[in-house]
Amino acid sequence: MHIGVDSFVSEVTDPKTDHVVGPVERMAHLLEEIALADQVGLYSFGIGEHHRAEYYDSAPQVILAAAAARTERIRLGSAVKVLSADDPVRVFQQFATLDLISGGRIDLVVGRGSFTEAFPLFGLDLGDYDALFEEKLELLLQLRDEAEVTWSGRFRPPLVHQGVFPRPVQDPLPIWVGVGGTPQSFVRAGLLGLPLMVAIIGGEPRQFAPLIDLYRRAGAHAGHPPERLQVGLHVFGYVGESTQAAADTIYPGWHKMFSTVSRERGFAPPSRPQFDATAGPDGAFFMGDPQTVADKIRRIAEQVGGVDRLSLQMTNPLLAHDDLLRGIELLGTEVAPLVADV
Repeated sequence: MHIGVDSFVSEVTDPKTDHVVGPVERMAHLLEEIALADQVGLYSFGIGEHHRAEYYDSAPQVILAAAAARTERIRLGSAVKVLSADDPVRVFQQFATLDLISGGRIDLVVGRGSFTEAFPLFGLDLGDYDALFEEKLELLLQLRDEAEVTWSGRFRPPLVHQGVFPRPVQDPLPIWVGVGGTPQSFVRAGLLGLPLMVAIIGGEPRQFAPLIDLYRRAGAHAGHPPERLQVGLHVFGYVGESTQAAADTIYPGWHKMFSTVSRERGFAPPSRPQFDATAGPDGAFFMGDPQTVADKIRRIAEQVGGVDRLSLQMTNPLLAHDDLLRGIELLGTEVAPLVADV
């Protein structure tokens, strides 16, 4: 199994000093985090996409270009690119260019996103939420597979024998589908034979086993070989010196982050018992000392029938930069070797 990190590049207040980390400093910290992930042997680093005040990742391609220029081995990608709100032609060109800059180390993970701000921002109708993604994914795949494209659809002007350049180093450019919990999304990815990145932000990961099985069965039905049907998990997590230390470090920012989301969506406010349950053996949060996190990764991989890649999303608005660097170091030097044979 390959282990990596995902980041939403949240705004941060250092809990030790109450220093509010400004955007320039936060970007510098982020690039230091990515460079460290490369140095400690982590497989991948992904950047999300949000169009909200508390995140600095509205232009992930720009961040990834900066990261590509200062790393050597680590794979870089989107986590996820909100394809529904963008032009597939520009998305393909940008990620093909990133692939050239990185020397073939780019993964494009596309999805619809869990927030809706991009739709009014770019003049899109939220009622077309699924149709936009389905059509744009179809075009993106054609752009990847054909250097000259003829295509027509509902949401953008047609293309007639149109060349789209540059072409990436990787042939084909890896395109993953990011999904939540909708069965149709799992089936669509399986039928297309695309690797699957499952975002797990609550509940119990083992509950996704039937959906992942549905994905694999759809892929087999469409004639895709098993090796094409890769499964990745995007999960919240943090690695500390001890499980108690990890919990104490992460909880304040977790509470702040999920309090905001709960208010917006009408959920009950988060609590410490809820956090402890989510971080427990069967919960969605992968948190603890290295052995505890490694044991959980092994257990969950077995429960869902196998996992090819797992990315820990460590975004936290109250996590000190030094603590995040230490978490990345422990993930790369201690956790990843323990699960390399999974």
